[in-house]
Amino acid sequence: MQEWNRAIELIEADLPEPIDVARLARVALTSEYHFRRMFASLAGMPLSEYIRRRRLTAATGEIVAGRPVLEVAIRHGYGSGEAFTRAFRALHGITPSQARLPGAVLHSQPQLRFHLRIEGTTDMKHRIVSKDAFRLVGRKARVRIVHEGPNPDIEQFERSLDPAVRPLLESLSDTEPLGLLSATDTIEQPGEEGSRVDYWRAAATTRPAPEGLDRLEVAAGHWVVFETEGAFPEVLQRLWADAAAEWFPANPYRWAPGPQLLTVDPDPGGTTGRGRLWIPIEPAAG
Repeated sequence: MQEWNRAIELIEADLPEPIDVARLARVALTSEYHFRRMFASLAGMPLSEYIRRRRLTAATGEIVAGRPVLEVAIRHGYGSGEAFTRAFRALHGITPSQARLPGAVLHSQPQLRFHLRIEGTTDMKHRIVSKDAFRLVGRKARVRIVHEGPNPDIEQFERSLDPAVRPLLESLSDTEPLGLLSATDTIEQPGEEGSRVDYWRAAATTRPAPEGLDRLEVAAGHWVVFETEGAFPEVLQRLWADAAAEWFPANPYRWAPGPQLLTVDPDPGGTTGRGRLWIPIEPAAG
């Protein structure tokens, strides 16, 4: 994790200036796409949110020290005192002037440090698959990314599906991963809260797409397939974090652009079951 901590140091050095994410990725020996995605999985927040919180933490110290609000706002990249005050209130729940009062309760974002931990408690059951080109066929919707808790956009989309769609998709499935899939693709800014992603209810198939269904051509390539079982939804949520924190740092691959595919086999009652997560991969930079 030494390279990732060097990237964090660069963020600290450049906080008052625009952050060059491509430079951070080069220091971390990866692509910008992979850096954003891995950062969100490892840190539990999008890169943009971390930078915003670190800037506001630094700015808060200057506010409490008595510097003028507009001066602090401009120094930390805000176009006006009003914009800075809105961001300040969103973090602290109070205005900059209230923050100077005795007893004011403030929040801060510490500087991150990444450490690779070997605990031996997570069995990363996985396989590498070399797969021919196939077609993703189904229904899709543009939804907002939500990192924790239910996603209301996805819930609304699932409720809106015609009851005939799911059995139709299951009948089209003729290549791995078999069965009804959940898929995400074309993320605007990987890992960033509030950005949008294509969410699919779909099937993987080699057949033509029936009239009225969306389709996505997926190129031939390599995939890592993680398998898990246990209590839902916790075991499924951990798959993403374990992949980023444990599997990718220990293997010569990086997260490649492309759809991520999830299959779920719930047990009777729906509180436990098995899940398989397919992530497209490519060789890591040498």
